[in-house]
Amino acid sequence: MQKKKLIVLTGAGISAESGINTFRDANGLWEGHDIMEVASPVGWHKNPEIVLDFYNKRRKQLLEVKPNSAHYALAELENEFEVQIITQNVDDLHERAGSTTVLHLHGELLKVRSTLDENYILDWEKDVALGDCCPKNGQLRPHIVWFGEAVPAMEDAIEITQNADIVVVIGTSLQVYPAAGLMHYTPSHSPIYYIDPKPADVYGISNKVEIIPATATLGVPVFIEKLKNL
Repeated sequence: MQKKKLIVLTGAGISAESGINTFRDANGLWEGHDIMEVASPVGWHKNPEIVLDFYNKRRKQLLEVKPNSAHYALAELENEFEVQIITQNVDDLHERAGSTTVLHLHGELLKVRSTLDENYILDWEKDVALGDCCPKNGQLRPHIVWFGEAVPAMEDAIEITQNADIVVVIGTSLQVYPAAGLMHYTPSHSPIYYIDPKPADVYGISNKVEIIPATATLGVPVFIEKLKNL
């Protein structure tokens, strides 16, 4: 019997429970920086050293935290479903928990790429410094999709979502586009579950969306119980 396709869209909320800072305060600043200073091509060209320092700190923190029970529970669902995770997160906590099919919409913190050759991508766990270059002498930069840059994985994400049997959205405000638009590509017959302690309003979706108003670690077990009754 063929496994049903379960599509999981995750955001910052699931990683926050592992201790990963969202880095954003009430004023929209990231560790005292305006977003555009540390997460845009303009900021990179203006002061690459600040950008590298910002992501070096994030990388160090990522290496100190561990997946939480929600990450592990999603990995275990591969025993019963064909699970495809589409994440807005740049951490590797899904992979560390055992999930085998993870699509990163916004890039990966533990990778770098060349500014001269976008296909030159390396696994990278240490700090990146000015002067760290590819063989073509292009400066290495975080393998992150910054504000104002295209989301290369979006087409794959849309195709995956269009073939979903079941969809669950976890820990995202559904306010960041284009990722938030994925909800509109779900098949009309596919049930959608939305796990978040402060769920956003969901407009323009014909599917019935069942909201589980809880954090990821509390909401995922509730969702798994509901799966058993489908």
